[in-house]
Amino acid sequence: MFRIEVFDPPLCCPTGVCGPVVDPVFPRFAGDLAWLAQNGVTVARHNLAQEPLSFTANEAVLEILKKSGSDALPVILVDGAVKSRGRYPSRDELGSWAGLGHEGHEAAPASRTLPTAACCRAGEGSDSCG
Repeated sequence: MFRIEVFDPPLCCPTGVCGPVVDPVFPRFAGDLAWLAQNGVTVARHNLAQEPLSFTANEAVLEILKKSGSDALPVILVDGAVKSRGRYPSRDELGSWAGLGHEGHEAAPASRTLPTAACCRAGEGSDSCG
């Protein structure tokens, strides 16, 4: 089965879904990764702010960071090969890379796209994540 690794830019929490204003890309992408996992794809996600050694341990990601800096993040690897950088891919792209047929590409229900708990403490701003 396929392995997809995501090397995220520095985020306050593993998914970026926290704080008072959430970029809609983050919950969509989190839902897409959950969908991949539900379909048997191994998914690993690394956050530069929380796991910097994961970035230096991967030669392809380290080379991208050396050449382009953190603006090249996120970097998406499929079975170790760079498939995308600088943007979060669509569900169709992820499914195609993971060898999933079109029958599984329907959008996930809204309740599945959001994480079950936010990483920030209630009532505090996004700077207090941790």
